[in-house]
Amino acid sequence: MELIALTPEKELFNGKISSVKVPGINGQFEILNGHAPIVAALTTGQVRIIDEGGTRTTFDINKGFIEVINNEVSLLIQSMQE
Repeated sequence: MELIALTPEKELFNGKISSVKVPGINGQFEILNGHAPIVAALTTGQVRIIDEGGTRTTFDINKGFIEVINNEVSLLIQSMQE
């Protein structure tokens, strides 16, 4: 899968991943290869990205959105926790 994670100020991540876990407004959920198309709002919590090599990246957000279409994941973060 391809993931791009953006804030209004900068690009946080752009590359191939095996999974991403996000804090949805109804609870955490994970996106894996072949996930159905989805658009969802995100709330305060931790985003965990695991790239194809197994390296884990995490950061905390206040809110945002995620979109998944054809194994392309867009993570649009409105604000991050300080």
